[in-house]
Amino acid sequence: MDTAIERDAVAESPAADSVRDYLAAQEKKSLLRFLTCGSVDDGKSTLIGRLLSDTRQIFEDQLAALERDSKKHGTTGDDIDFALLVDGLEAEREQGITIDVAYRFFATPKRKFIVADTPGHEQYTRNMATGASTADLAIVLVDARQGVLRQTRRHTIIASLLGIRHVVLAVNKIDLVGFDRAVFDAIVEDYTAFADGLGFSSIVPIPLSARYGDNVSQRSRRIDWYDGPTLIEHLETVVVDEEAAALPFRFPVQYVNRPNLDFRGFAGTIASGTVAEGDEVAVAKSGKVARVKRIATQDGDLKQAVAGQAVTLVLDEEVEVSRGNMLVAPQARPQVADQFAANLVWFDEQALLPGRSYILRTATDQASATVTELKYRVNVNDFAHEAAKSLALNEVGVVNISTRAPIAFDPFDENRGTGAFILIDRLTNATVGAGMILHGLRRAENIHWQSLDVGKRARADMKHQRPAVFWFTGLSGSGKSTIANLLERKLHATGRHTYLLDGDNVRHGLNRDLGFTDADRVENIRRVAEVARLMADAGLIVIVSFISPFKAERRMARELMTAGEFVEVFVDTPFEECARRDPKGLYARALKGEIKNFTGVDSPYEAPESPEIHLKTLGRSPEEMVEVLDRWLAERDLAEDQYDDGGGI
Repeated sequence: MDTAIERDAVAESPAADSVRDYLAAQEKKSLLRFLTCGSVDDGKSTLIGRLLSDTRQIFEDQLAALERDSKKHGTTGDDIDFALLVDGLEAEREQGITIDVAYRFFATPKRKFIVADTPGHEQYTRNMATGASTADLAIVLVDARQGVLRQTRRHTIIASLLGIRHVVLAVNKIDLVGFDRAVFDAIVEDYTAFADGLGFSSIVPIPLSARYGDNVSQRSRRIDWYDGPTLIEHLETVVVDEEAAALPFRFPVQYVNRPNLDFRGFAGTIASGTVAEGDEVAVAKSGKVARVKRIATQDGDLKQAVAGQAVTLVLDEEVEVSRGNMLVAPQARPQVADQFAANLVWFDEQALLPGRSYILRTATDQASATVTELKYRVNVNDFAHEAAKSLALNEVGVVNISTRAPIAFDPFDENRGTGAFILIDRLTNATVGAGMILHGLRRAENIHWQSLDVGKRARADMKHQRPAVFWFTGLSGSGKSTIANLLERKLHATGRHTYLLDGDNVRHGLNRDLGFTDADRVENIRRVAEVARLMADAGLIVIVSFISPFKAERRMARELMTAGEFVEVFVDTPFEECARRDPKGLYARALKGEIKNFTGVDSPYEAPESPEIHLKTLGRSPEEMVEVLDRWLAERDLAEDQYDDGGGI
């Protein structure tokens, strides 16, 4: 029996018109991005496989392979297991689960679709968040036998946080409860009561059977009590395209195109709104205003362009715009700030530690960033706010973030394209979190740099020395404090202006509120690094003696200083020797379990890979170590004096 899709497909067959006209018609179709989500074994992959089959997206050889795979890996007896179309990883087929996000394209005569099949297991929640980040609609599947489960709620809340405003509540496997309307109504009531306050524009419940195709692409006679749309009918008609076009104009600049002296255009994809020739646009970060002279594309100039189109804008004036900036509507400019609040979904096995430095990347901009405060963790099962010091894998929290340089943004609930960001680990380049900006912090608008007449160079010249930060790192008992103290005494004797920041001493005052958890250690180093930077700005030679066990924080400290000022000194003493020395009796207590979070015992120490100075202490006295440091400092000063004499500065 022909479906409506088949009849329409015949009517629009390429045989009716030229191939060119057919392809042009396909290009004009709107695109809907959606994802399937929900708990384990609710039928997400099966539903997508059914959609691909019903829309004739499976070739004969693929169907034959699917039939063979169904006999080997299938879970549906003698029937074709449509889930195998998207569960392509061997581990997925062996376990009968979805692990990675699988994207599939299909089309009907009315619309084009990109669907993301996301995993249901809790440990793969980060993969679900990845799929949701670009989706316009979420199909939340619920097994009619199980009802609304914990993971159903979790995925719904994450979809809400990631800006999805349209939801289909697909009550699947309705055949296994005898197509009982009472079961369907109870699930709908339970789900809508939970999701009512999550900000969705629409929630459309549909009873269906993905395995047998009931209410997927054609109406089921076995569910005669349901008079709503089929799944395909709803996906073809749900309105999402106009939403981005109705927003204020936002054009993140991806590339400045200047092939010759006569052409200078700004290339990118319009994130929201519309733009036409003659329109005024403003540079987001500077506020400079110009008019659009041309809207250039590969196929010729346009009079007007809308959200989603990739274009090159040529302005009538020379204004400074570079990658990372935005061209925007002058009457509705975005916020520009270096501090803001955001929802954050954490993706990494290592927990988020407030105070640690990451790379924050938006659509086209990036900056060094620090999570300055974790305000609370969001319980994704009931949306409760819970106190927390860190975020673990798959957890969601509300944080304050500070960036090294201001960025332009809109709140995420106003514009998904310009309100989202990711966090990248500085050492591994792994994406560790995805964020949605809530609002800029007013403190960012009220604080400005005060210009000073006396600078670092003047302060240092008065002391006849070059500022430096000697950052001693090593295990407890390695000899850091002893060597640092001897170095300061020697420098002081030669008339150098110094200050020694010792880990134990600082914890009596500035950092007395901090413990020894990983999060507190990160904050401990952040504060000390800021103090060391101020002292270097005063022209001092600063000696810092801290265990500072994490590479990320030592790198953060280095990047705070002027190039060449930070000198990492690795006091390399083996753990066994440090434990033997045990000058404070701490190793003995830690090894007995009396002290928790002790570096080298139950808390890691990440040794420097390429320190400026590597002091191997076994068999050598502290005085010998100081001589090594003194020679290094003398050689540096000599090299810089020669550079100055040559006109380098």
